[in-house]
Amino acid sequence: MRDMPIEEAVLPPLPRAYHGINWEGLKTLYIREIQRFWKVGMQTLAAPVVTALLYMLVFVVAVGGGRDVHGVHYGTFVAPGLIMMQILSNAFANSSSSLLQAKFNGLMGDFVTPPLSALEQMIGFGAGAATRGIVVGLVSLVAILPFAALPVAHVWAILYFGVGAALIMGFIGIMAGLWAEKFDHMAAVTNFVIMPMTFLSGTFYLVERLPEPFRTASHYNPFFYLIDGFRYGFIGQAESNLAIGAIMTGVLVLGLGWTCLWMFRVGYKIKT
Repeated sequence: MRDMPIEEAVLPPLPRAYHGINWEGLKTLYIREIQRFWKVGMQTLAAPVVTALLYMLVFVVAVGGGRDVHGVHYGTFVAPGLIMMQILSNAFANSSSSLLQAKFNGLMGDFVTPPLSALEQMIGFGAGAATRGIVVGLVSLVAILPFAALPVAHVWAILYFGVGAALIMGFIGIMAGLWAEKFDHMAAVTNFVIMPMTFLSGTFYLVERLPEPFRTASHYNPFFYLIDGFRYGFIGQAESNLAIGAIMTGVLVLGLGWTCLWMFRVGYKIKT
């Protein structure tokens, strides 16, 4: 039998992994995540700014008074921590609420049907959450500036720890959104994990002034290193070892990103 010419042979389609990244699908998912919080700007942008200003009023005016911390005014010390709080909470809220609402609306299949790989889903949800955290952080920064003069000592630290924190909480939000089966589960994560770690991270005080064992325990809190590194970018002073904080941030971004990738790849609570 005559051999079929190579150009006439019908070759099987290449596996999905060899097609590269579906940039159009990834862009669509990312834009969807941006539009989710942009359409309700009063809730997702204005509300965090009001919260940050109220914290400034309570802790700076009523508590801090005119005292200095690390050689800077108390308001200047607190402001970076408040901005980081908004980055952390809003990045987590975006990805977690997106996935949980999709579960309740019966739309989880929409993330499986399109030709999106696990990597593209992880990047789309993670980048969307990080974008919301960074945008809210920038808006909070602009709102706080009239009440606290913020110098800029190290731009690299502001960018590295700010973006790193947004990605970390975006990935944690993905994990929580896939794991949670009802809003009570999400509330438990927020109230018993996120909020305690945030308030015990040195946002409003120096960790070194805490009594034991809270002082030692704070050095195992990732939020402490994120906030301290972010504050270092503004005032040039840090409580922690910046090298440890920088390494920890990179490891968490990679580790949590890989975990989210695995959860999407196996269809964790998506295909059931």
